[in-house]
Amino acid sequence: MKNVFCLLITLVCALVLRAADAPITPLTNVHAHNDYEHTHPLFDALDQGFCSVEADIHLVDGKLLVAHDRRSVKPDRTLQSLYLDPLQTRGRANGGHVFRDGPEFFLLIDFKTAPGPTWEVLRGVLKNYADMLTEFRDDSVQRKAVTVILTGDSPREQVAAEPVRLAAVDGRLPDLKTNPNPHLVPWISEDWWSDFKWGGNGAMPADQMTKLREIVAKAHAQGRKVRFWGGPDIPALWRVQLDAGVDFINTDRLADLRRFLLAHGEAK
Repeated sequence: MKNVFCLLITLVCALVLRAADAPITPLTNVHAHNDYEHTHPLFDALDQGFCSVEADIHLVDGKLLVAHDRRSVKPDRTLQSLYLDPLQTRGRANGGHVFRDGPEFFLLIDFKTAPGPTWEVLRGVLKNYADMLTEFRDDSVQRKAVTVILTGDSPREQVAAEPVRLAAVDGRLPDLKTNPNPHLVPWISEDWWSDFKWGGNGAMPADQMTKLREIVAKAHAQGRKVRFWGGPDIPALWRVQLDAGVDFINTDRLADLRRFLLAHGEAK
């Protein structure tokens, strides 16, 4: 009996270790909003397979510090230490991918301080990671392990003036009318409440769903991806966005969204 018990314990331990070592399936249709507020910035998202994360930056004494607001910054929480350095390490270890043989990985950088000076510092920082960063030109894109998208109060004109760029710019819904170069503005991100009134109670009104589908279709026709922020972080809204073809489901509930996608066969 003792031998049988020991054998069972050994088998259980082996299964646990195998599960822990099993590679996580990358999720390409999710975005970790305010990622830096999790217990382990970047790594909690990677553990759930997220292929898109967001970091807010403040230019403080020449450093790019990651925090939601100015009073929360800490000198050791830099963009490099929390995101760029570990992503570069993973990219080199995984043959040029954040996930081995995995898809493109996105790092959204949200400007919280004056765009011009912040971009000048960020531009210099990004050059130190050029081996892993996607390169944008007006007529082409050379994709690498990590694609940087600038969001918030970002300096679009300054970025556009550079012939070779290590970052692109996040657009807004009005960009669908002006149709800027998709190599400069490859994403459209918008506040959910700016265009929709439905918050998840009952079925989404047909006219609202039609509007959402039209936004997604127009963005895709122009070669852009779509993300909404600010809406309720609940399964009802996740489902509606998936049905409409929204490219990135914005969330702070990493594990919950992953379970939802797996349960509904939407993990991709």
